Amino acid sequence: MEESIRRAGGWLPFDRFMALALYAPGLGYYANNSRKFGQLPSSGSDFVTAPEMTPLFGQALSAQIADALQATDTDEVWEFGAGSGALALQLLESLGERVRRYTIVDLSGTLRARQQETLAAYAGRVDWVSELQQAMRGVVVGNEVLDAMPVKLLVRTAGVWHERGVAPATGGALSWEDRPTDLRPPLEIGGPHDYLTEIHPQAEAFVRTLADRLTQGAAFFIDYGFAEGEYYHPQRHMGTLMCHRGHMADTNPLSDVGGKDITAHVNFSGLALAAQEAGLATLGYTTQARFLMNCGLVPLLAEAPLAQRVAGQRLIAEHEMGELFKVIGFHRGAFWDAIGFREGDRTHVL
Repeated sequence: MEESIRRAGGWLPFDRFMALALYAPGLGYYANNSRKFGQLPSSGSDFVTAPEMTPLFGQALSAQIADALQATDTDEVWEFGAGSGALALQLLESLGERVRRYTIVDLSGTLRARQQETLAAYAGRVDWVSELQQAMRGVVVGNEVLDAMPVKLLVRTAGVWHERGVAPATGGALSWEDRPTDLRPPLEIGGPHDYLTEIHPQAEAFVRTLADRLTQGAAFFIDYGFAEGEYYHPQRHMGTLMCHRGHMADTNPLSDVGGKDITAHVNFSGLALAAQEAGLATLGYTTQARFLMNCGLVPLLAEAPLAQRVAGQRLIAEHEMGELFKVIGFHRGAFWDAIGFREGDRTHVL
């Protein structure tokens, strides 16, 4: 990392630092062999996502995927950032022959090996690629992938906006360094107080590229975040950037670089605007709780063993994942009344 900073003239904007910390070969968190996904620290994992918590997540989500495959007259699923492969397995088991081809787009070679082991029974129907294809048809899924896309940090100090970057400090350590910038958050931040936040040019560029490549189909992204009015609220003055290791969270990405995950909450308004500008219309936006209940999670819970019912409740409880996590859907082609957004759609707040 120090060499990268030196080559950049002694200062790296945070989005470039985050990209290296997460994805650089031989350095990045997602390029190493640590376990990452798991339910307990004793497994050597750092965090748990919904598919690892319970297969009920993928079973409920499959109702929306099946609905979208039928509505868009397609038979392929594309998953971005497939993690351990747990969600892919749940969807393939639930959707059966409705999916002719399941393609995983993942930059991590170590995670790809784990996914291949998990999905061995479906080896003939699953492909892996490292980048978007020039033309895509089908239904796109991304669970907790947007939060790991590098963000820029903006900080207002004494009324002046700066871009926050990373510079070398004494003893081989790293330190923050802020430089004046013309960049601004998408909303004016009320009040005179100092303020730290993120903007998301890479996630928005990803959505624009997806819109350019998706010739027919739909896309669903599930992640923690807010509409921009809540994201850039004057009281959210310390931003949303977080690090995760051993199922513990901290706010210092400059320590243990490459050894822990770095994430930021998603600005769903920015994603929707980027998609719209690129010709991909919004299908719906709602909380994970409402989405999964619309997709039939409640009857699934009723029939599940006790341990699965407990885990499934975490998916929809307000104080767990139900309210903080949101689902946004996009579509190419005719609009339809997508099952996951039939009740509780919040598109109007984007």
